[in-house]
This record gives sequence, structure tokens and C-alpha cells, in this order.
Amino acid sequence: MKYVLVTGGVVSGLGKGVTASSVGVVLKACGLRVTSIKIDPYLNTDAGTMSPFEHGEVFVLDDGGEVDLDLGNYERFLDVTLTRENNITTGKIYQSVLEKERKGDYLGKTVQVVPHITDAIKNWIESVSVIPVDGTDGPADVCVIELGGTVGDIESMPFIEALRQLFFSVGQDHFCLIHVSLIPVLGVVGEQKTKPTQHSVRELRALGLTPHFLACRSAQPLLENTKQKLSQFCHVPVGNILNIHDVPNIWHVPLLLRNQNAHDAILKHLDLSSVAKPPNLQEWTKRAETFDSLTNSVRIAMVGKYVGMSDSYLSVVKALLHACIACSSKPMIDWIAASDLEDDSANLTPEAHAAAWKTLENAACVLVPGGFGDRGVKGMILAAKYARENKVPYLGICLGMQISVIEIARSVLGLERANSTEFDDKTPDPVVIFMPEGSKTHMGSTMRLGCRRTLFQNPDCITAKLYHNSDYVDERHRHRYEVNPEMVSILEESGLKFVGKDESGKRMEILELPDHPFYVGVQFHPEFKSRPGRPSALFLGFILAATGQLEVYLRNPQNGSL
Repeated sequence: MKYVLVTGGVVSGLGKGVTASSVGVVLKACGLRVTSIKIDPYLNTDAGTMSPFEHGEVFVLDDGGEVDLDLGNYERFLDVTLTRENNITTGKIYQSVLEKERKGDYLGKTVQVVPHITDAIKNWIESVSVIPVDGTDGPADVCVIELGGTVGDIESMPFIEALRQLFFSVGQDHFCLIHVSLIPVLGVVGEQKTKPTQHSVRELRALGLTPHFLACRSAQPLLENTKQKLSQFCHVPVGNILNIHDVPNIWHVPLLLRNQNAHDAILKHLDLSSVAKPPNLQEWTKRAETFDSLTNSVRIAMVGKYVGMSDSYLSVVKALLHACIACSSKPMIDWIAASDLEDDSANLTPEAHAAAWKTLENAACVLVPGGFGDRGVKGMILAAKYARENKVPYLGICLGMQISVIEIARSVLGLERANSTEFDDKTPDPVVIFMPEGSKTHMGSTMRLGCRRTLFQNPDCITAKLYHNSDYVDERHRHRYEVNPEMVSILEESGLKFVGKDESGKRMEILELPDHPFYVGVQFHPEFKSRPGRPSALFLGFILAATGQLEVYLRNPQNGSL
């Protein structure tokens, strides 16, 4: 196994995940099989209990793992299916070591960070790196490892030490370290500053790791004298200093690396030049350039709780991007805080209320994504009602589906206090209820999680046609509450149809309004399986409806490309 380690310095949020993914893309384009591991030094065992405001979205894997959003980047860029074991956290490592200690596996020895924690990290990396993730048998050729945080963080120290030991044990030809760093330009001087990177590399070297490559983040391309200075003071050859400057979209990053011959240098370092081919990035190049040249756009109203941080809905944003490009349009996402649509905000913040409604009314389509808790629910219900009554294409995901059920129960069936027991446990008409397999006392990994099957009830429904007339679809879930099966017959009297159910027939997975151009709610999260060049069927249908192309697309028996 060959390892490519990506670390970060100076500041967080430099794009280590995109850099690591892009390195993987270029190596895969050279004919190599690539897998990836994300190391998160926090103490949480997984990302499941983290606030989207603080950490961005929780990405869900096929096996139900709740992981860091960077694993979503890996899956989208590398087109692989990762497992929960591909995300290592401090909590997971300590938990595994303490379980061994309690069982007596250490034979009475004093359990310490070195060697017990560091050995656990090394063993985890070595065992996970050989798990195939691309649908074929046998281990990958290269494992790209991203170490979260920045070098020097106290919580990263055991991982740095474990990776140093791994480097020592596998040897120079099997381990390549790429350090991502910032090259700022001070406004007053206008000069590219190398000192932050120098300090970061010095700290890394003091910890026993020497970078073989520098991936320099900057606004503008690096000047030659900046590269020379970095090479001199960081002991990295000029040819190994890669510049990842700002680009129109992140699909250009693998092309930037290719254009700087990063693949040649990495392959040479890992002694893989003899088995690799020249990188084939034709499709990738076409996608990046197509996006840059698009002139049409589609306005999408995103009505949610966490709109202050776009990373909270990163996979939804990416799925919209994939679908829009397939429809030859650029996504223009208008973020609407659901609470701004509510009647209360008309009195408290009238300007925000008016602006939110104006934005909603100017949108070509409305999307209500997932979420937890009752904040903003009234605003989401108003958005769903607006889309239903005005025949505006609507897509409700998870909570967004439940919202549409509550809205129809209230507005169409006249059940004024209809609600989810999540928001009102004393509601006389509980149209959404807590599901039996969840837990009300524990937050992490206690939901209906991972890939589950949905069976279509009606082959003529829009959703079944979008999924190429399949009998079923496998999508990823993450929720605690679901439509009350005892209320289904009453709800369907409103004209609403539950066209997708689980294998037991008791869990409502997909709803549609037949007399609406596109009004779809799904209990699962289709955004997690959307890929560049292979958009999610539901997101594609949503954008097709918003751009007036859905009927033509559905008439095509092949549901081919537009």
C-alpha cells in the first residue's frame, strides 16, 4: 500500500479535503485505484451529534456511518462508496483502546498514548486502507489520508506521532506527505508572504515529519521568486511546490495539479511511474469548462434552519449543482431563513420578513432540506403551502417531507393542530410520529441510518419514472420521525399520494401531489448519492421542472441526457 498524507498549516478551512480529493482524482486518472481516510482529531466518536452551524453537515454513508463532510467530497470526486471505518476520530481510537484494556488484552501493562494509542491508529489505517471501496475486489493502490485540523493542535499530536511511525515502518517509497499552507498577500505591501508557511513546516519537521510537497493556497498564482524562497527555507524542491490558487469552481483543482505535473512527481516519489498511465481527465475538463461557460441560471429558494452557513447543506448544494449542469443552467441559490417567513417576524423584523417573501416569490422552485428541532418550522410550512398553491416545483427532503404532510393536513383536511410529535407531543392529530427503532435518550447513531430500500407503489408516478422505471430505489436515511402509518388513509383523502414505501409497507418514503407539476417529498436524503456527471434523479427532476423541461424528459422512454 502506498500512502499520501495531506496535512494543513497556518489556518483551518484551507481546503485540505478538496486538495486530498483532487490528488486522488489525478492518481485515479492515471489508472490507479484510490481509497481515502479522513482523520478528525476531535473526541466525538463520530459527527452525528455535531451542530451544522459549527461543523457543517453530517454526511451519511451506505453503512449508516455519520461522518465528516469531507468524506462526501471523497465520494463525489473519486466515485467510491466509503465505510464508517474510513473516518477515524480520537473518540473512536480511545474507545477501542479502553475496551481492550477493560478486557485485559494488554496483560496488565500500563496503557499509554505511546505505544498503545499510536499503535491503534497505525493498525486502523493499515486495516482500513485495504478495504475495497470502488466496487472491485482487492486493495487499492494508493490510500489518501487527510489529517484534520492544523499542525500544532494539541489533539493532533497522537496522530502525528502515529503517522511518523507509519512513515518509518513503510519507508520513503511508500509514503508521501503533502502539506497544505496559506500564502497570504498583505494589502499594504502587496507581496506574497512565505513566513507563515515557513513556521508551519518548521513545526511539522520538529514533530518528526518532513513534507515532500507543499500545496500552497493563494488568491493569485505563485510568483517564481516566492517558490524559490519556499524551496530554500522549507527544504522542498521547486518542482514539488504546487500552487492551488483561487479558481472559478473546485472542479478546476485536479486540472491545476495535472497542469503542474503533480502526478508525475507523486508517482515518481511513490515508485509508481512504471505502472501508471498519462492522466485521462477529458470528462473532468469538459465538466469544469462547461460550468464556466453556462449563461442560463435557475433561481432556487432554499428554506432552512442553518442558512447562515452554506456548509450545513453542502451535499444539497452539490446535488443542485450536478442537476443544474445536466440542465445547462447555473444554480442561483437564494438562502431563506425559515423563521423570516413567519408571521411573528413581520412584527419583529419587518424588513427581513418582506425580503424573505420577495425572494421566495421570485424563485423558480422551492427546496426544504432536512433538519432537527422546531425552530423555523412555521416558516417552512408557509413555504410548502406557497409552493403547493402556486404550482411552484417543490422538493422536501426528510424534514421537508414531514413539513409538507403537516401543511396539507392543516390546510386541505382542516386538521388545524396537526403536527409532528417532535414539535408538539400533545397534538390531537399526530401526522408525524417518533419511530420505534430510534432512541429518545441518546443522540448519536440512534436514528434510522444508512442505505435502505424503497419500493414504488405506482409505476406511473413521476418519481418512479425519474428512477428509470425501476421497481425500487436504495437511498440513504437519517431521521427519527416518520409519517404516522395510521394517518395515511386520511392524508391520501387530500389528494396526496404516498408512492414509495419501505419493504414492510409501514414507512412512507415518497409522497407526490398528482395534480401538481412537481411536488415531491422524500424521507431519505438523495443528495448523498449524487455525483458529478451522474446527478440524483430527484434533484434532476426538480430542476427539470423548474426549467420547464420535465415533461419532455419523462416522455423519452430512455430518460436519456438532455
